[in-house]
Amino acid sequence: MSWIVGFTSKAEKQVGKLPKKERDLLALLVREMQLSGPARSNWKNYSKLRKEEYHCHLGYKWVACWRVEDRNVKLIEVYYAGSRENAPY
Repeated sequence: MSWIVGFTSKAEKQVGKLPKKERDLLALLVREMQLSGPARSNWKNYSKLRKEEYHCHLGYKWVACWRVEDRNVKLIEVYYAGSRENAPY
């Protein structure tokens, strides 16, 4: 069974402000999470932030942060996609 990946409304707005290259990388990241789950150690500067919260760099200035909302349902929520300067970690 694959994972379901959703976005908070704030993160959806942030995605629209990302440069195209980083939007494309985020789409690839989401696809990988759908297939293989939230732990994405193959991504640049990936790390676990807290229990069930993760982040990685999409580019030099851009990051994505996500959390597991429900392991039983296999639900992941992307809650931030934007600049490193404003990242919530």
